Amino acid sequence: MSQRFFSLPPQARNLGLLLSASALLSACTLPATAPNTGTTPPAAAATPAAQPAPPAPPALRPVEAEPQAPATQMQPRAPGPLSNMLAHADRVRSLSPADLSAEIARLGDAASAPGANPTLVMQHAIALAQTRNAPDLARALGLMQRVASDNSEAGLALQPLARLLAARYQEQRRVEEDRDRQAQQVKEAQRRIDQLTDRLEALRAIERSFGRPAPANGSTPRGAPPPH
Repeated sequence: MSQRFFSLPPQARNLGLLLSASALLSACTLPATAPNTGTTPPAAAATPAAQPAPPAPPALRPVEAEPQAPATQMQPRAPGPLSNMLAHADRVRSLSPADLSAEIARLGDAASAPGANPTLVMQHAIALAQTRNAPDLARALGLMQRVASDNSEAGLALQPLARLLAARYQEQRRVEEDRDRQAQQVKEAQRRIDQLTDRLEALRAIERSFGRPAPANGSTPRGAPPPH
């Protein structure tokens, strides 16, 4: 099959060339647009929000050290009247008989004075009680009861110990009186036993004299009283 070519007039060909050139110029001057793919670009990654700055630490204020009180040294307490009296009793207990007699004489002069200090009176009573003698113990009991009833300032401080020692002396006196009574009873019983023994020996001697045979020649036995 044969091809057919159509020839155009020269005016038409010129017009077509102009249109083609203008189209080319338009394509060169228009900005290129990105093809629309129908999808939205991914959003940019969200940047983290700025964190607030941490608060500044409070300013450290120097703490003043509390002044420490100087260490107080415990001062020994002065011995009271009761402690002094117990020390006196312990000292008197270890005295020899001669020293104890001298102590009793020294304290007796001061304690027998009118308005004597209850301390001296009590010391005298304690010294008397150490002799283990019934009359001295009776005096010690009287002096201790005197201190127990003393209402002066010095006497009030010694009253508890005075009452205690007075009760002890009274009990000791009762025990010693019972002991002396028992010793007297023993002596009396021993005396009676000795008397009965002597009588018994006399009776035995008489009995032996009756049991002897009479001498054959009628002479008086030796040692026998002559017949009247």
